[in-house]
Amino acid sequence: MSNPDTLRGCDGHLTSRADGYLPGIVDPAVSGEPVEVSEGVFVIGDNRVPFVPNIGIVLGDHAALVVDTGIGPSNGAVVLEHARRLAGDRKLFLAITQFDPGHGFGAQAFQGAATIVYSDAQRHRLHHHAATYVHTFQTLSPHVAARLDGLELVDCDVSYERRLEIDLGGTRAVLRQCGPAHTTDDQTVHIDDRVLFGGDLFETRMFPILPYFPPFDTDFDGRRWIDTLDRLIATSPDIVVPGHGELTDVGQIAAVRDYLVYLSEQARQQRLAGASHAEAAARIAEHAQTTWPTWDGPRNIRYAVRAFYDQLDREQ
Repeated sequence: MSNPDTLRGCDGHLTSRADGYLPGIVDPAVSGEPVEVSEGVFVIGDNRVPFVPNIGIVLGDHAALVVDTGIGPSNGAVVLEHARRLAGDRKLFLAITQFDPGHGFGAQAFQGAATIVYSDAQRHRLHHHAATYVHTFQTLSPHVAARLDGLELVDCDVSYERRLEIDLGGTRAVLRQCGPAHTTDDQTVHIDDRVLFGGDLFETRMFPILPYFPPFDTDFDGRRWIDTLDRLIATSPDIVVPGHGELTDVGQIAAVRDYLVYLSEQARQQRLAGASHAEAAARIAEHAQTTWPTWDGPRNIRYAVRAFYDQLDREQ
């Protein structure tokens, strides 16, 4: 890397400060221990390591639900070991917040050990796009490639269209397919209306992780994303588990929503003024990093501007 205070964005422009969340530099290992954040709800924190999601293990009286697996079979095996230790002989379910390498490509470890649940949109992504993700992510770094070694993409045991409720015994898990929003197959998991697992619909102290990374992932609907965040805020969960970053509350969801509204409005104004998406991205990124100075991942601003520009083009 050249100057440690600058990073080159996807369009070749330089960001104004170092990016503290660069994929591939650190081994994306699930290395945390489960911490009980609400009665019967455990979270394995991501430690702000790229490609490591926050992972949930939820215990009911007679069943347990795992939310997300980490990248690759070895991480999936680690998560399964934690789940089995906590759950004992309870029946296991697995759900993922989106079918991408970081969140769901450890599912093979659960095959035969848990009932694997995907939304219909996640199954579509599995059958039509997952193999391309594997090839692309294998080229990101030796650490990521090693985590994908021996990968098998596995189908689910149960699928659903928009909403599925799982009775864990005294604890209710509600899965909702929310995409297309951040991507085509976003899924949220509510636990008794007290804990929300939101996946990459929002992160803590991080510019939202957008499509266009990899560049072929263009499934995005900014308006639906904002509407989805409004609905999640209205549910008023006590504890909010983001896709990445520290546990938080609905205030962080509101902050991400405000950022997306800002991006949408700025992209529209810049486009009306005749600016290219690269020109607009440079201007918007500079102001956004000043407005949200503690957020990591500034390169994501440029992906976001391009995504909003493309949505405006489609809607012409």
